[in-house]
Amino acid sequence: METFRFPQAAGRIIAIGASTGGTEAIKEVLLGMPPGVPGIVITQHMPEAFTHSFASRLDSLCRIAVKEAEHNERILPGHAYIAPGHSHLLLRRNGTDYFAVLDTSPPVNHHRPSVEMLFRSVAQCAGKNAIGIMLTGMGRDGAVGMLEMHRAGAYNFAQNEASCVVYGMPREAVALGAVDEVVPLSDMARRVLERLAHEG
Repeated sequence: METFRFPQAAGRIIAIGASTGGTEAIKEVLLGMPPGVPGIVITQHMPEAFTHSFASRLDSLCRIAVKEAEHNERILPGHAYIAPGHSHLLLRRNGTDYFAVLDTSPPVNHHRPSVEMLFRSVAQCAGKNAIGIMLTGMGRDGAVGMLEMHRAGAYNFAQNEASCVVYGMPREAVALGAVDEVVPLSDMARRVLERLAHEG
């Protein structure tokens, strides 16, 4: 893969939401991410008992570090953080640094963790410094949050119908006008990196 440079990686963030079929889709996206990529925050609908092992498996496969998010830890470039199954994953910002916030408030759209909660916090904290990615999933969780990201200046991608296990969450985000590009899963990492290089 081409070498990408991210001179302002510390001020950037990538947010990913997924549900049904998302574990394999997230794996494919993260496998395409090189060291030094901006920090990545991920909400995948998954029971509490499985998120730690999911993060550990990805960490063993990827060139970037992957871990289950911990409360108040700093989001670092070259790292991906998976929302634990018991909490919403939110962002807090201090200067150019982002920090993970774990929130045990009630489910949103019947989910905790909820993609909606993640994307809304990214819209508020990162605005135009964010890239959103909506992957395969049933329902509409995250669509409104992705629209908030879009309105705040983020650039958003959605997985295309042909490569989705369930074209629910991406379809809802597209229908709201929250998405800038609809991309096959096999091209997602490349297009995100090209967008980062273009913006950099």
